[in-house]
Amino acid sequence: MTRKLAATLLASLSFAATTAPAASAADYLGTYRDQPTSYSAGVCGDASVLGFITSRFEYKAANYLHANLSIAEIRNMGQNRLELRDYTHRVEREYCRATAVMTDGDQRPLYYLIERNWGFAGIGRSIEFCVGGLDPWYVYGAHCASLR
Repeated sequence: MTRKLAATLLASLSFAATTAPAASAADYLGTYRDQPTSYSAGVCGDASVLGFITSRFEYKAANYLHANLSIAEIRNMGQNRLELRDYTHRVEREYCRATAVMTDGDQRPLYYLIERNWGFAGIGRSIEFCVGGLDPWYVYGAHCASLR
């Protein structure tokens, strides 16, 4: 009796496996995945983002580095990486890189992160940045590693 039951169970499982729709390995999220919000590719070069970085660096240089230094120009903006929103990550992150021309004439690498759907009720954005060689406390790791 148990052999007959086991054979019937095995036959029904094999029939169910052959008639079930195939799922690809990349479809592990299924229908629960939120649709990612797409933003323009030019966010790294947005004037408001660059203006925020320039003014905030001037404050940090004066109050933390105790240096008379500021960013004269930001060149060669580009995107390093983009992490879109999904059901497990509610904040979209765009990692950018640029070249900062300082008032002392040095050109330094600039790495910055723009996080969207931030702040009160998911409105707004957060901007973190690091100028290469001017992070003496390694807030963003050695050579700005956490923002690369």
